[in-house]
Amino acid sequence: MVEKKSYSYFIGGVIICFFGAICFSTKAIFVKLAYRETPVDPVSLLALRMIFSLPFFVASAWWSSTKSENVRVTRKQWLAVAGIGCLGYYISSLLDFLGLQYVTAGIERLILFVYPTMVLLMSAFILNVKIRPAQWLALLITYAGLMIAFWGEVSFEDQPGHFYKGVLLIFVCAITYAIYIVGSGQLIPLIGASKFNSYAMSFAAVAVILHFLVVNDNSLFNLDPQIYTYSFLMAIIGTVIPSYLVASGIKRVGSDNAAIIGSIGPVSTIVQAFFFLQEPIHLLQLTGTALILAGILMISKK
Repeated sequence: MVEKKSYSYFIGGVIICFFGAICFSTKAIFVKLAYRETPVDPVSLLALRMIFSLPFFVASAWWSSTKSENVRVTRKQWLAVAGIGCLGYYISSLLDFLGLQYVTAGIERLILFVYPTMVLLMSAFILNVKIRPAQWLALLITYAGLMIAFWGEVSFEDQPGHFYKGVLLIFVCAITYAIYIVGSGQLIPLIGASKFNSYAMSFAAVAVILHFLVVNDNSLFNLDPQIYTYSFLMAIIGTVIPSYLVASGIKRVGSDNAAIIGSIGPVSTIVQAFFFLQEPIHLLQLTGTALILAGILMISKK
């Protein structure tokens, strides 16, 4: 009975991470729509995303602190939460928003999703976590799917002058996000998924807003109404909801498995880009989708 319950708990974590990754993948779509249809700059768009998100995280942080099972956080842990939060949702997001000016949503997902490899390597060499053969095989299958899915786009796209600048920005974003995933995997068991996520995101939101105030002289109160719409949707669907799903999923399955499951994100982006950005879907993308789903199903079984 205990083993069955543990298995169900793990599978529940897989499902939670799955939907969290899909919600997170909407962010690139909203960003590209905002860039295409409004004259917004990356820093203003990111600031609005975090301003709309912050009330939810502050409320959740307060609620988590009032619960009977609330864990007292040490000063060292507070610094770790602040540092990891700012790295994962301030630095990473800023790099991603800047990079999306120069590459398509599909290319962004391809580059960004090298982070599961980095997570596994960091877990193995820094935290001495043993990587099971099934995890390596699942990782190879999902990455084979990713490469097949995006091969046509990468090979035949007419690359503009700033294309490689965008590639570099998003690659560094992948590195910083991998550090966030590994760090959160260490802090969540000590602090709790909801409390960690609430405070980490709150710290990141404050950092983003301060960054806007320092580097940008524009006002956030007289923008195109569409900018507010995309920012709000990005905040709720692409930030608040998935951040709690992923944090809860990491608690159940671990940061390394959560990273592999997150590989469904690029597939989700392909489908959404087809409907909202009119980016075509090719046979190679469908083949890659099948491999990615196969890899995710593999790590769903012990």
